[in-house]
Amino acid sequence: MDVSLFDVAGPIMVGPSSSHTAGACKIGQMARALFNGTPKEVEFYLYGSFATVYQGHATDRALLAGVMKLKTSDAHLADAFEIAEQKKIRYKFIPVKKEVPDYHPNTVKIILKSKKNRLSVIGSSIGGGEVRINYINDIPVDFELMAGRFFSLIIGHSSEEASLEPLFEKLKEWDCPITDSQTICNVKDAPKSCITALNIEDFYLKLPQVQALEKLPGIEFVRALTKLVPK
Repeated sequence: MDVSLFDVAGPIMVGPSSSHTAGACKIGQMARALFNGTPKEVEFYLYGSFATVYQGHATDRALLAGVMKLKTSDAHLADAFEIAEQKKIRYKFIPVKKEVPDYHPNTVKIILKSKKNRLSVIGSSIGGGEVRINYINDIPVDFELMAGRFFSLIIGHSSEEASLEPLFEKLKEWDCPITDSQTICNVKDAPKSCITALNIEDFYLKLPQVQALEKLPGIEFVRALTKLVPK
């Protein structure tokens, strides 16, 4: 997997820390993008330095803001607790003393819940706003994303080799500058499905465009990591 493009620039972010704030927000965004619907309850299990400095470095607010699809550069990140209360999202931060083996010290396990759905994501903020998603629902994965650098889409699609071709053709038609893509397949409970993370630079899709992509053959869902403009 070639991820060198993630290293060319740092994140556009609200501080104080690219690792503890911007990276944390990006992990939260990824978890929310994979969740089907709006979570009613979220648990954050914090490991390593996340567990020791999460309040002083605003990691807690950043994680919660990401789950609510706020951008890393959004000044309202500091108001995440109040926004969650308005949205009636219950949340809990649980520092875990033991280390997570084989991961970067800045690691969090996020569990999102609603009446019908439950999703868990384990991610690490590995420095400079770059994050690595390690597990999705207990299945090992290897996604790397850059906080604040790109507009990112998460696409669920068929494992057929040409399943993404209509989607890429549509993005090309819109002059959408694709920077990088990463794909995993054989996801638990969906062995014939794949998930692709697609990064786009200096171009933001709107809600009707994403809805058009979801209607393409072979596409199961398309979700943005940040809130979409309606029109």
